[in-house]
Amino acid sequence: MHLKIITHERVVFDENVDAIYTKSTNGELGILKGHIPVMTALDIGVTKVVQNDEEKYFTTMGGVLQFKNDEAVILTTTAEKGEEIDVARAKEALERAKARLEERNAEIDAKRAEAAIARAMARLKATLNK
Repeated sequence: MHLKIITHERVVFDENVDAIYTKSTNGELGILKGHIPVMTALDIGVTKVVQNDEEKYFTTMGGVLQFKNDEAVILTTTAEKGEEIDVARAKEALERAKARLEERNAEIDAKRAEAAIARAMARLKATLNK
């Protein structure tokens, strides 16, 4: 089956794969060849792709996944290959977001801080096999 991961700026991935595992807004989702057609909204998380017994990881920051006729397309605002992620920068972003969330006197948007935490954690998770 074929997978394309596309953002506004670029095609992040466009290759044949054996399996796709991702996080939808309704929970975890796994897709193998021959899966029934599906369209779902994606949550902030990590998409794992199995290709020739090798695992590849991508951050997918929301978006939509469509699968039919053994063709999968992920349209997302931001996607990064796990090996492209700067681990130190992701850790710093996580710490900054946690600090903003913990500031009780500051007038912050808690939802924005929580989203920043989710994005940073997804980036770190995608680098686990780096």
